[in-house]
Amino acid sequence: MSDVEVEFYWRPGCGFCAALRRPLMASGLNVKEINIWEEPGAAERVREVANGNETVPTVIVGSTAMVNPSFAEVEAAVKAASAA
Repeated sequence: MSDVEVEFYWRPGCGFCAALRRPLMASGLNVKEINIWEEPGAAERVREVANGNETVPTVIVGSTAMVNPSFAEVEAAVKAASAA
């Protein structure tokens, strides 16, 4: 579909993360899953784009960061990044 990387920041036990993960994994998008509790620097990266909060899911597509986005928002960001 697209070679644009979708950085998907999540943590275990997060229902919102699980709800977004399902369509992401089924979409065929290039998704890089990043567990903020295991990946060094990941929680800090989320805080940088989420006003100092460790809010997940956080998704970064190119220069676009989204906190708790819908799948449609992620898809739109990928399309925009692909067109750039």
